[in-house]
Amino acid sequence: MSWTQVAGAGVILTGCFMLYGCTAPEPRKELFSSTDAQMKIRSAQTRTFEVKDRTVAMRGVIAALQDLGFIIERANEPLGLVTAARFAEPNYDDVLGVTVTVRPQDDGKTMIRANAIYNNKPIEDPKVHQNFFASVKHSLFLTKD
Repeated sequence: MSWTQVAGAGVILTGCFMLYGCTAPEPRKELFSSTDAQMKIRSAQTRTFEVKDRTVAMRGVIAALQDLGFIIERANEPLGLVTAARFAEPNYDDVLGVTVTVRPQDDGKTMIRANAIYNNKPIEDPKVHQNFFASVKHSLFLTKD
């Protein structure tokens, strides 16, 4: 075996060890498991409305967000997705963001779920979600034909 072959094998072996050291650790199984706390938060984030048409429900969500001072960033009707943000008063360095999903149900109703974040931290207070859904309910009432 020549010196070049030995050096080449050493480089390959070193590369293999380096790649082995760079592998990501296995994700913990509990990362994607549901907990009672998560189910409670989801329950606070979700409401069902007596609206058959998803487009009408999305318009109600958008109107409610605008009434609350949000700027609509995206509205995707085929996906039933609305994202919006606003600066939080009195400190205008703080940002409040919300993602709302609108899904029609088999029974002719529409389910709306709102996920809100304040400065990149999830809002888990049920009162915040209750206030949002009260605004959506009011908006849907005003847009009824």
